Amino acid sequence: MTMRLFVLGATGHTGAQVLDLALARGHQVTAFVRSPQKIARRDDALTIVPGDPLRADEIASALAGHDAVVSVLGLPPREALRPSTRMAEFAASTVAAMSRARVERLAILSAAVLFPGRGLQFAFFRWFLRHHARDLVAMEAVVRATSLDWTIARPGRLIASTDAGYRTARDALVAGAPLSMSFRAVAAFLVDCVERRAHARDIVGLARAATS
Repeated sequence: MTMRLFVLGATGHTGAQVLDLALARGHQVTAFVRSPQKIARRDDALTIVPGDPLRADEIASALAGHDAVVSVLGLPPREALRPSTRMAEFAASTVAAMSRARVERLAILSAAVLFPGRGLQFAFFRWFLRHHARDLVAMEAVVRATSLDWTIARPGRLIASTDAGYRTARDALVAGAPLSMSFRAVAAFLVDCVERRAHARDIVGLARAATS
């Protein structure tokens, strides 16, 4: 079934993959971005709307009539290492806009660092990303407090790869899985879950697909 998808964060690595997969599957896609010139792709099914993701009114005016929001907003690496409330602010403006536009479905990107993982490597990443993790906890709290039909995706470290396969675990790290997976695989999960109306009000751990 063709959907109208509203993408936040479309100029990032994961966002570009969301656009690519959603358009390939025949969906109508709106990319709401602060810097529209960063999207070189042109497609009859793609609408690029300039706007500020911190402005609920701007989002809402472009959002009406869509079936779902896919949010892959993030911070530049330098900002992610400093104290910030930006992710929580993005979430607040997104859910406020969805309420105004009467759109119920949200798939949003978080991070596996919020899970209680074990081992020195995981502990290091939790320490290294402690400021960003605190902001993501606040972001998730904003989303979970709503009555929206939300899905929160928590992948590990993201890398460039053409691999679109993934595994999932409900509210947990995927057992025995490596800590990295591709931007494309995360995008595939996000588009899949809104298409299939899957993982409603779930936090989902993501990992790359098992290799034989």
